[in-house]
This record gives sequence, C-alpha cells and structure tokens, in this order.
Amino acid sequence: MRRGEHLEDRMPDLKAEIEDYFGPVSGTKEYKGSELYVVADPKNPVFERITAGAVKYSGKKDKLAVDFEERDPAEVIAEGNVEAAEDAVNAKNTFLLEATGRDAKSRRESLKRQVEDDETPDNVS
Repeated sequence: MRRGEHLEDRMPDLKAEIEDYFGPVSGTKEYKGSELYVVADPKNPVFERITAGAVKYSGKKDKLAVDFEERDPAEVIAEGNVEAAEDAVNAKNTFLLEATGRDAKSRRESLKRQVEDDETPDNVS
C-alpha cells in the first residue's frame, strides 16, 4: 500500500471480500496476535485452503497476510481444470490489487528490493 493508505480503507469488510473472491470462511486462525480468516473449501479447485486477514502491529498500519495453499498443478491439469488455474491466478491478483493498490509487477519489484536490502552486509552502504 502507498503512504497514507490503510487496508481498512481499501477493504472495510475484509471477510466479505475474502468470501466473494474465494468462498465461505469456515473459521479463523491466530497469527501474531491477530485472527485470520480460513477458507477450508475454496470455490476454485486449484486452491486447497486459503488463510487471509489483517495483522495488527502496534504503532504501524495493519498488514495483509495471505497464504494460498494450492494443489499440485499437474493434478489440476490432469483433471481438466486448466481454466480453473487461470481463474485462480486472476482471483489472487485481483484480490491483492484491490487490497494493496499494487499490481503483480509492482509487488514483485518491491519483494526484489526487500530481498536485496536483506542481503546487503551491515558494513556496506
């Protein structure tokens, strides 16, 4: 998210958004003191389970936490669910764009920068 943007502003009803994109929420899971929503039976056959929600940090804005557990692609294709695989990618990217305001390309670039920053030794600028 960009400076000044908050997850709550972008998705005021995060649970409803998760259900709209992925299927009914079947429960919750605790993560770092926050409750994340669990979709145990996603509507897209590519996904085995989805865990998503807002993680609260003191003094900082909430962060989106998402874990997409996917089935083996060969298994999905063997079942003839190629279109479902395409739909799954679109659902993930659209959900993350709506939640963060950033497309897949900008999220990848941000992750690259973060990894590069993590790999820089302490005594090198």
